[in-house]
Amino acid sequence: METVVSGIRSTGNLHLGNYFGAIKNFVKMQYEHKCYFFIADYHSLTTHPAPEDLHNHVKQVLVEYLAAGLDPEAATLYIQSDVPQVTELYLLLNMNAYKGELERCTSFKEKVRKQPDNINAGLLTYPVLMAADIIIHKATKVPVGKDQEQHLEMARTFANRFNRMYKKDFFPQPYAFNFSEELIKIPGLDGSTKMGKSENEGNAIFLADDPKVIRKKVMRALTDSGPTRKNQQRPQEIKNLFLLMKAVSEPETYSFFDQAYNDCSIRYGDMKKQIAEDIIKFNAPIRERILEISSDDSYLKKVADMGKEKAIDSASKTIKEVRQIIGFKRF
Repeated sequence: METVVSGIRSTGNLHLGNYFGAIKNFVKMQYEHKCYFFIADYHSLTTHPAPEDLHNHVKQVLVEYLAAGLDPEAATLYIQSDVPQVTELYLLLNMNAYKGELERCTSFKEKVRKQPDNINAGLLTYPVLMAADIIIHKATKVPVGKDQEQHLEMARTFANRFNRMYKKDFFPQPYAFNFSEELIKIPGLDGSTKMGKSENEGNAIFLADDPKVIRKKVMRALTDSGPTRKNQQRPQEIKNLFLLMKAVSEPETYSFFDQAYNDCSIRYGDMKKQIAEDIIKFNAPIRERILEISSDDSYLKKVADMGKEKAIDSASKTIKEVRQIIGFKRF
């Protein structure tokens, strides 16, 4: 049984891209592996959120992951800031992380370009905190997207550096987790190839969206003027509609509209209406659970406390050994 660690962003609502891209696989793997899922509220501090926003975002993410199927009895679901051992390991790893290698990190260079007025130390050492999040539980597998692969490589670097420096085979090397089934990539409604948060909120269908909002967003999805010849190549925005339909609709529904496009009889308005209703049907059980869990503060506290206890139990063992290896001793 592998030990798996995955961080969960603590900013904004979850959308269909999150669900098909990772969550449904998390739900499955939590019964097959030893899983630690944490809500990364420390990481969000690099953007300086308001205190009320920070708490509300953490709560919303916790609610939505529970509603989507994460089982706090099966996996360890916890809030990053509830586990002080993470920041201790972060500090210890920082002592052996070097400015040059951190400045070469692709994500840091991108942040420097996009937000030149907020280049804080947290952004520079982000990969070190991420490494601490992973190796604090001695994880061997980490589900990551393409944009996080370099951070995972750096986590291996810091783990190996610690092992070499102290001549101990202590931290295992974490590698990317490969899901047994192919991930479904959900495209954006604005014509982009990936659904996600953007300046245009209409790009994504969020798990908490009500039916009225879903219908409005889908009907505004980008399309073209329609095919002019049979079996012609489809532009990206039309490919997006079909990919979305394939994820949420019945196969016969997809086949009907696929054929309609190929013989030039398709009506995009009808297709969008069908996609919207199929999303609403798919999303209904999750949204009902979101509404139910959101109002149950005692259950949320129970889940957070349970996750905190299990995560601290694991992290404390690691930190105790790390301190002994480094040479910290009580007089």
